Amino acid sequence: DDHEGILELPVTAELGVPIAQVLHLDDPVIEIAVTPDRADCLGVRGIARDLAAYGLGALRPKEIRAWPGGFVSPIKVTLDLGDAAAACPLFLGRYIRNLRNGPSPDWLKQRLESIGLRPISVLVDITNFLTFDLNRPLHVFDAIGIRGDLHVRMSKEGETLSALNGREYTLDNATTVIADSTGVLSLGGIMGGVSSSVTEATTDVFLEAALFDPLRTARTGRKLQINSDARFRFERGIDPGFVFDGIEEATRLIVELCGGEISDVVVAGAAPDVSRSIPFRTARVAALGGVDVAPTESRRILTSLGFTGSMTDEEWSVIPPSWRGDIGGEACVVEEVLRIYGYDKIPVAAPARSAALPSLAVTPAQARTSQLRRFLASRGMTEAVTPSFLSRPQAELFGGGAEKLRLVNAISSDLDQMRPTPLPNLVSAAARNAARAIDDIALFEIGPGYWDDTALGQVLIACGLRVGQRTERSWRNASRAIDAFDAKADALAALSFLGLSPEGVQIERSAPAWYHPGRSGTLKLGPKVVLGYFGALHPKVQDALDLDAPAAAFELFLDAIPLPKAKTGRAWPKLNLATLQPVRRDFAFLIGDTVPMASLIKAARSADPALISDIKLFDVYRGKGLPEATISIAIAVTLQPTDHTLTDAEIEAVSAKLVDAVTKATGGSLRA
Repeated sequence: DDHEGILELPVTAELGVPIAQVLHLDDPVIEIAVTPDRADCLGVRGIARDLAAYGLGALRPKEIRAWPGGFVSPIKVTLDLGDAAAACPLFLGRYIRNLRNGPSPDWLKQRLESIGLRPISVLVDITNFLTFDLNRPLHVFDAIGIRGDLHVRMSKEGETLSALNGREYTLDNATTVIADSTGVLSLGGIMGGVSSSVTEATTDVFLEAALFDPLRTARTGRKLQINSDARFRFERGIDPGFVFDGIEEATRLIVELCGGEISDVVVAGAAPDVSRSIPFRTARVAALGGVDVAPTESRRILTSLGFTGSMTDEEWSVIPPSWRGDIGGEACVVEEVLRIYGYDKIPVAAPARSAALPSLAVTPAQARTSQLRRFLASRGMTEAVTPSFLSRPQAELFGGGAEKLRLVNAISSDLDQMRPTPLPNLVSAAARNAARAIDDIALFEIGPGYWDDTALGQVLIACGLRVGQRTERSWRNASRAIDAFDAKADALAALSFLGLSPEGVQIERSAPAWYHPGRSGTLKLGPKVVLGYFGALHPKVQDALDLDAPAAAFELFLDAIPLPKAKTGRAWPKLNLATLQPVRRDFAFLIGDTVPMASLIKAARSADPALISDIKLFDVYRGKGLPEATISIAIAVTLQPTDHTLTDAEIEAVSAKLVDAVTKATGGSLRA
């Protein structure tokens, strides 16, 4: 990394040899992706154990000796956790004085550099080395920076820590910390602080080896957005049986490389008992895995992986090692045998067929959901796929925010709530696009909404959102902004595509609070079944989500929309072409301004459904010349005869019947 001068090579370096070989940088480096359940493989020794069990080499025994202390540590440790005792069940410490901190030896530097770590000083490098070698995170405090004894406790609201990564963190009351009489020195299992960090001038240190709760460590790391090698391991589970050995191995390296005098080990708490016995039947390997493994081979594999217990009869009692917290039952033991024996040795077998042809892979409900996606896309809308999480303030805007739907282990602080509907995520996406000068937006998403924490509380919702202008600016026509009728048209078109006749859908004004109260509606099938909502978004909702443009949306609850009835036979479509001239009549009614127009049109159609082929609303008037709280509605009715030309008397009879039906349904009257 130093490019300031000429690199001096050994005089014994042979010409023509690759520079990496001369600088001892030619050793192979293997990158391994470790799944979250295999925390034991986050150290080199854990990986070596698996390779040895498979037959690639032999695992060298690791003999760790206990180092007797020469004096009593002047720093004591207490666990002041109260009801949160599981946050740190065991804490070990050791005082080491009169040591010499400085650069690490070449072998240690090369080991760390080969995995991308920068050597800092021998004390820090030893802790990093043991983290990757033995999967044992440790921390070293400069003893001069500690005032009084150490206390492992919960942080206090508003406490701060200047961490080793150069940032200052303000803590809540739920963070595990190591503190002295002056305040917080370190975040348990995550990162130390600057005030007690070691330097080249350090001569006295306090070495820490502890156990920290995985869930609390993960929550703290995510909340503070700190990623460290220690957190990565503690939140996956550290071997509780290696804490004492870990501090002894660190003591050995410090004494060998730094010298110094060591104290007795300070012990606070006790390691949790993780021992458990699992019944294991050797025949289950063939039953669950499909391959017959000899009991002797199963015993060899389990023993090489660190399992103990009774392995003499057909039904064994297996005890997993302390570093295998992921082993929970007999199936887990079977998996251990199979993965070492070799998944490639499992014979290929075709499943038994119950019929000549396989059954449908998707249900009718799933098929129509997929088809609805294509239909909405054909209407010029772009599909969005957003997370099922959002912030609590956003959820509350759309009727959510229940405490039972709050995530215990959120992936980030602004995604801590299950969404009640996909609509707020669509609005946020539209706002981000609008902020980048993409003004006219049409998005849709079909996904789950969460109304409560029960199985029935998860519903499938189709949401659509249009923002901006419906038509582009033109020299011939003025542009038109998106309004509630655009959302209504999308919703009714989708319902029609799903097999519901728009004429059979009732429209009411009682839309939820996130819609504009005067420009929205509720779609219902009968008096009780709510199919969805549509309308312009409420201005307060748009302001809260930073969307400054005309916007209208719809929501359809797909679980509430009945599936089409199964067809028993093949029905050929009939083509009925009218051979007689249609008759058109206009009617103007005076009705109350709170009467839904849909009820008027429905009543007019009921006058003679066979003869009335079409009804269109073409005029709405309110104001001067009309009684207060009334409006004038004008409709064009088309009468389509099929067998004979209508006479004037027949037309008048249908018209009178239509006026009577509308009057009874709406309480209005024919306008003179």
